[in-house]
Amino acid sequence: MPENLLGDYLRARRAQVSPADAGLPTLGPRRVPGLRREEVAIVAGVSVDYYVRLEQGRERHPSAQVLDALADALRLDTDARQHLFRVAGLGPSLSRGAAPERVDPELLRLMDMWPDNPAIVLGRAYDVLAANRLASALFEGFAHGPNLLAKVFLDPDARTFYPDWERVAAYTVAGFRVLHGTWAGDPRIAEVLASVRAGSPEFEELWARHDARGKRLESKRFRHPDVGELTLRMNAFDVKSAPGQELIVYHAEPGTRSAEALALLGTLAATVGP
Repeated sequence: MPENLLGDYLRARRAQVSPADAGLPTLGPRRVPGLRREEVAIVAGVSVDYYVRLEQGRERHPSAQVLDALADALRLDTDARQHLFRVAGLGPSLSRGAAPERVDPELLRLMDMWPDNPAIVLGRAYDVLAANRLASALFEGFAHGPNLLAKVFLDPDARTFYPDWERVAAYTVAGFRVLHGTWAGDPRIAEVLASVRAGSPEFEELWARHDARGKRLESKRFRHPDVGELTLRMNAFDVKSAPGQELIVYHAEPGTRSAEALALLGTLAATVGP
């Protein structure tokens, strides 16, 4: 049976919307979380039968007008709305073969010119494709090619390294959901997904929510074994020469304890050598 991405997404999202959120009265006990199918259909202005066929995968080609109405009914933000269009086949879904990703040498040289800013390049499956010296020191060996999703959910030290682990985990899963919808059928994404699902019940629970969010956290807290806790701001940039790759650059607010810790980490990294 073919995968029912659209139906799964609609079912998961209506479970996150209460009748009050949708402007509907709550009458009597409810056996399902969130909205019922008929309530979504009413708010979206489509027939109940048509909506049921969408969820069951018997109707796979809704119009853009119908998707817009469903997005409004399910209170989807911009990222989630775009994901809805992608899984319905009306968004810019892309596909790639199994060829390994490469980082542009010019980008690597640019990253090395930022000795005071940790910088990493993520691939389309959250593989860490490159890291400058300070990022390697921050993430302790990320230059050797681990995967960010696996780091968050399978590394036994992740909850210590990320003091706000629950928040980081939720954002990481929501971002990976966007990649999963954008790069349809990508074998590396499928491989990473299968591995983390098999090894982490926490990931499986978050994945079942079908949250899709492209925007990253603007800041993140880390607890490093050598320099202690530090809060870093984040900037993310799409790598235009390699669609699917993303450059992440971190910095600390000047004059803060985090800036001092980052400077100390840079000193320690320099003494270790390349």
